[in-house]
Amino acid sequence: MALYKLLESTLSGMGYELVEVEQLARGKLLRVFVDKQGGVNIDDCVLISDHLSRLLAVENIDYSRLEVSSPGLDRLLKKEADFLRFQGESVKLKLRVALQGQRNFVGILREVNNGILKLEVEGQLLDLELSNLEKARLVPKL
Repeated sequence: MALYKLLESTLSGMGYELVEVEQLARGKLLRVFVDKQGGVNIDDCVLISDHLSRLLAVENIDYSRLEVSSPGLDRLLKKEADFLRFQGESVKLKLRVALQGQRNFVGILREVNNGILKLEVEGQLLDLELSNLEKARLVPKL
């Protein structure tokens, strides 16, 4: 968790948003997914990679390989701010505990307020607790 906080504060100071960090112990691979308004390009990834390489060395964080990437078209949504940012977009959700016998939903994200997500599915508005979400991703627009 300390690594996440370190990366989050560093990237936010550079004008980027930390979306996710994956740390795979076996090969000591560190994957960092970043975003910004208008999207992330290869130049952004190179700049961030160079900066983080120096930061991780100074902080004495052990890793063998660093990968910096955009979150992709099917971006993972985790924080309430993510859901607020992507209101009106199609999302694919998986719940921890089933609602009406169903755990998987695809619909349009209509609103997020006080930990409750309103998802429009086939013309019906469902109230889903953010704390009950196992995974949420954007549905790519192709």
